[in-house]
Order: sequence, then C-alpha cells, then structure tokens
Amino acid sequence: MARHAPDDRVLIVGGGPSGAACAHWLAEAGHDVVLVEKKTYPRVKTCGDGLTPRAVRQLEDMGLGGALAGHHRFTGLRSIAFGKTLELQWPETPGFPRHGYVITRHDLDQLVAERAEKSGAEVWQGAEAVAPLEEGGRVVGAVVRRKEGDGRTEEVRARHVVVADGALSRFGRALGTARNRDYPVGMAIRGYFESPRHDEPWIESHLDVRDAKGKVLPGYGWIFPLGDGRVNVGVGLLSTFRDWKDVNTSKLMDAFLQHAPRSWDIRPETSCGPPTGGKLPMGLSVGPRSGPGWIVIGDAGGLINPFNGEGIAYAYETGRFAADALVGGVGDRAAAAYEARIQAEYGLYFKVARAFVKVIGRPALMRALVDTGMRSESIMGWVLRIMANLLRPDELGPAEAAYKALAGIARLAR
Repeated sequence: MARHAPDDRVLIVGGGPSGAACAHWLAEAGHDVVLVEKKTYPRVKTCGDGLTPRAVRQLEDMGLGGALAGHHRFTGLRSIAFGKTLELQWPETPGFPRHGYVITRHDLDQLVAERAEKSGAEVWQGAEAVAPLEEGGRVVGAVVRRKEGDGRTEEVRARHVVVADGALSRFGRALGTARNRDYPVGMAIRGYFESPRHDEPWIESHLDVRDAKGKVLPGYGWIFPLGDGRVNVGVGLLSTFRDWKDVNTSKLMDAFLQHAPRSWDIRPETSCGPPTGGKLPMGLSVGPRSGPGWIVIGDAGGLINPFNGEGIAYAYETGRFAADALVGGVGDRAAAAYEARIQAEYGLYFKVARAFVKVIGRPALMRALVDTGMRSESIMGWVLRIMANLLRPDELGPAEAAYKALAGIARLAR
C-alpha cells in the first residue's frame, strides 16, 4: 500500500458541486488540495439541472460566467396549478443576478472540476475513498482505491478531510453521520424528453401534481428547457405527506406526463431514456457535520432547501464556507467556524422551511394555500422570493415581512 505524506494537504472526498467548489477555493488560496472522484468526467447525475440565481452567483464568482453563457438561460418561473398560470421573473436582490441557467450535471460538474484543477487542485478521477484513516481519534486522511491499474489501495494523508460524496455519503456514514428521521426528506425522479418547446425562457413548475387517481399530492412537477432540443421533466414528493412511503415515484411520473400540457409533446415516444430518481436529505437533516479532522458539505450534510428542493446552490456555498474555515483556521477551530457559518446562514431559514413543508404535508392545506397564492401574482412573487432564498437584507418588503413573521413563530417552536 502506497503512502502519500500530508504536508498542508486537504483531501476532498467527492467531485460533485460542493467538493469541486471547495477544491477551487482552497487551491485559489494556495493550499495543497487532492480531490478524489470515484467516477470519471463527464458523468450523468440525477438532477433537475436548474441553476437559480444563488447558484449562478457562485459559479460567476469562480470565474465560470463565460462558460455558462453557452447554455440555456431563463428569466424566471412559470407556475401552474388548478387551471391558473403565473409567469414570475426572478426578483431583484442585491448581489444576485436576475437569471438562471439549465445545464446538465453531465456538463456542469466537469466544468467546475476543471476549474478547480486550473486553480491548482489535484483531481483524481476514477478514485474512490473507501475508508477513513484515523489516528488518536482524529481523521488524518483516507484509503483510496484507483480504478486504473491493478486496483491497489493507497493511503492519502491530510491535515483535514472534507466529505462531499453526496446524499448517500458512504464515507460520511463511516465517520458516524446519520440522518435525523424527524426532518423531511424528498423523493424525486426525472427524465429527458425531446420537445418543440426546448428553448422556452421560463422553467415550469406544476404545483398540483396528482397520482393516477387524480389525487393532489404535496409535491410538484417540473419541466426545465435545456435549449438543445430536450427538456428535463420530473416530479418531487415530500416525506411530510402521511402516505409518502406508499407512493411509487415511477407511477407518479407517468401520471404527471399524462397531465402535462400537450404542447410540450412529452410522451414515451419522445423519451431520451428511462427516468432515474433518488432521495434528498433536506434542511440540515444530517449530522454531525464536523469532527476531529473532518467537515461535511453539500448533500452529504443534508444541505438541501426544503422549500424548493434546491441543492446545487447550497453545495457551492457550503464548499466555499468550508474552504473559508480551513483557510482561516486549523484543527477544531476550522470545524467550529464552519458550523457557526452554517447556522448563521441557514439555521433559522431551514427551520422555517421545515415547518412550512410539515404544514403542506397535509394535502387539503396545501391545496388551499396554492389555490390562494395562484390568485395573486404579487403573493406568488413574495413566495418565490422566500422559497428561492432571495430575501433582501437591505429593506423590509412584503416577502421579507411575511418571512419575518414565519421566522418569529419558528423561533418559538422546539
């Protein structure tokens, strides 16, 4: 077994959005970084592929604005429910653009990993961290197996390990992370279809997703144009719904395709392949997010927004937070700084979101709330600002006032 000395190295396990962003920012700061990704780029990942203004801001900060410009840009959200349609532009929020992009993870993850490599990170593709290395109760690296060659393992030692291997996070579980089952989890499934409306300037969200019997469920369906002849189509469901374990997501997807507007031409004959899906740990549901010598970021830490199922922006942000903490401190101080940043940025917001999705887990309440919101473009504009986490820090508008009231209630809740 080969050994690689630690020096001032940070080892990052997983080359998705959070891991690659963390690698970029650490390398930019002059750190020795090794990023291990068990697959090789480009690789397919199950995702809605939509980048909100939060995600776009992070990518632009990494210098990838020009690379994004070649992909499909959209200006807002088209919401559809109970026979009503509203088209909502992204709100104006200081520090954020007013547009998003739809780009497959097949393309996006490679872009960010290559950016990290150009910044000075060492990227090992086809290399899996199979077990943590621990000495004296502290993580000091990982045992890594490369697919090329004879598959032998090697010890990669580091002063700190960043866990970024996604929602399933085998490496995180080996360190003792676990999901709080009282917190919400999402189920999602998506597929690609050829469509004549592939270059629409809106992403489309259906807030009245129904099962095969026509029963409205607490979730949503989406149609995201890719601009290349295809659309990304999917449905998501929340575990706050009492009977969520009895729902077959493949059948729910079939039902959504039946109810989707005919003009999209979404049908079995236009499918680009079978749909894929998975579970999404949400709202800070996974912990602990740090320990002696290690930090957990992105989906591996349950850092997905329960309001809208968005994970990419929070992956980029938490990768950056972890890099900032590791640049600014060492050892346990870095872990403490990272956790404090997570709580300051997301603690209350995700608490409000968890309470909200618990309420809409009751189909009758969800229907009443959606029906009320869809009657007013102003109200839905406020909702979009809250759910996309684009609240204005500099003024108290209607959306900020509504969120402040919700946050006050959440603070009193256990």
